[in-house]
Amino acid sequence: MASRKRLIVISNTPSVNTKRMLAAVMEGASNQEVSHVDVKCLSPLDTCPDDIKSAQALIIGTTENLGYMAGLIKDVFDRCYYECLDHTQGLPFTFYVRAGLDGTGTRRAIESITTGLRWRLVQEPLLCKGEFKEDFITQCEDLGLTMAASLEAGII
Repeated sequence: MASRKRLIVISNTPSVNTKRMLAAVMEGASNQEVSHVDVKCLSPLDTCPDDIKSAQALIIGTTENLGYMAGLIKDVFDRCYYECLDHTQGLPFTFYVRAGLDGTGTRRAIESITTGLRWRLVQEPLLCKGEFKEDFITQCEDLGLTMAASLEAGII
């Protein structure tokens, strides 16, 4: 039997729609077909370095705030960066952005910080841009399922 792996989802959810997006990510990641991955969801304020260090993969969810990631997600990086730096190199991750504009500033900021951490972006980030669309929910579910299935299969 394969050993269990841990996928951590850290998401900022300030609105009904971002809560729905997170629920979809969790639904996909917790798909019954993926049986050897434990999925844990954390709010940014509840995330500590040990959570990140215990993960075999990570999904980050954020809103785009003034062309940047949500302050609470930045806070996770601020609090955890140095404690994780030597312990999480190569950590597979992806992220999704609920972007009112185009999400490029948010993407650039997350990629800059995670490059410093030496994490591996293993799935194209999901940028949900403009007016909210119901298709964002399906895309988030697919993101969660793909990450969990890839982790279980040893692809990432």
